[in-house]
Amino acid sequence: MNGKAKIDRDRSAASVTKDSSSPACPIKGCTDTTWYADAHDIEYYTSDRTYSFYKCQKCNILFIVPMLWDRLGEIYPKNYHTYVPAKKGVAPRQRSLDRRLLKVLATIPGDQLSVLDIGGGNGWTLDQVKSCSPRVSFTQCVDLDEGAQAQAVARGHAYHLGRIEQFETDRRFDLVLALGLIEHVRDPALVLRSIEQLLTDHGRVLIMTPNFDALDARLFRHRSWVGYHTPRHFVLFNRESFTDLAQQSGLGIVSFSYTRAPSYWSLSVLGLMRRLGLVEISAQRPAWYHPLHPILRSSFSAFELARTPFARLSHMVFTLGRR
Repeated sequence: MNGKAKIDRDRSAASVTKDSSSPACPIKGCTDTTWYADAHDIEYYTSDRTYSFYKCQKCNILFIVPMLWDRLGEIYPKNYHTYVPAKKGVAPRQRSLDRRLLKVLATIPGDQLSVLDIGGGNGWTLDQVKSCSPRVSFTQCVDLDEGAQAQAVARGHAYHLGRIEQFETDRRFDLVLALGLIEHVRDPALVLRSIEQLLTDHGRVLIMTPNFDALDARLFRHRSWVGYHTPRHFVLFNRESFTDLAQQSGLGIVSFSYTRAPSYWSLSVLGLMRRLGLVEISAQRPAWYHPLHPILRSSFSAFELARTPFARLSHMVFTLGRR
């Protein structure tokens, strides 16, 4: 049996097996869910385990099974890319973030603004917010990383060690940041409701999250697309499904845009190259640090830039407000 025939046979068998006992959707507990794809950790190789992604036909979301929300220490290794100090080459991303922050801050009235960053780590993004506007007078970080707490506090940010659902305060925030967060939580609806309750009447929420309806997501659907970020992304949306969930949580869409994620292309290609025996990637040498990664990322950045005016790109940016 040739390789393609074996893949097709295994995929068909997996579909039949998984559809017979489909898990419930994490958004509403829907039972109308079907197997979508199998995937492995092709970035950090935290295990050889196969994970399955299911699609809820009603909520139009993807979710991972099993969802290891209680084993974060295993699935986030010490060399995880956001834990490693930034090196040269991050300036374009910083400028892009600064532009977004300036734009959203300009829409918020008030002489003194309070800003909350969920999953803010050591407070780097909050530093950017403060540099963007002298009106920012209070900054709060909520994160699970105990090691980042001292750094954030030293930078002048209040810090809550724990989940946003457990964060209790009388303060209300003019801007809430959830950048690359909502896909990492097991109950996105609860997180959005928690955010809505912490928001001032004129406040804004800035959210960035992957789009499973992008071209690279379709091409690498059965090749461990890096947008799955297996097993660290728990729930994935497209524009329509996230809009619906935000509105159900009491939040309205103020603005929306697609944005480029060339690393999704480059890391997905590296995963395919490893599968073909062309490159070596392992837990000791993750894909994020492979020397081909920045070269491929630059190439795909140009490709994504050319598609920007008309394509559904790999990342989505939502600005939300209370309804």
